[in-house]
Amino acid sequence: MAEGLINTVLGTVVTASAASLLGSKYILAVVGVLGFGLAHVVLGAIDLFEHR
Repeated sequence: MAEGLINTVLGTVVTASAASLLGSKYILAVVGVLGFGLAHVVLGAIDLFEHR
């Protein structure tokens, strides 16, 4: 399995989950989780391209 693929998929799932909650009452927590997911997507993509 390619290195970074798990991080990218995990980040995508977390980002999608947080995006679905953007209209909720706890917007600060949702934005934090959204940033956490996006960071995983970026770091996983860097890992994927680095080990190509």
